Amino acid sequence: MAQLEIKQVKSSIGCKKDQIATLRALGLKKIRDVKVHNDNDAVRGMIKKVVHLVEVREV
Repeated sequence: MAQLEIKQVKSSIGCKKDQIATLRALGLKKIRDVKVHNDNDAVRGMIKKVVHLVEVREV
């Protein structure tokens, strides 16, 4: 199964509470945090919600 490397590149200050919760659910707490997740629909949906705060690349 393919994996996605998700890196937080912008601060969550000033974001909506649901976007902050999405970042936490992805395991991202501060700028430059990187997490690897399996590529599935749930993770893709979370990425879509915070696409302006993260960078994604396929591993």
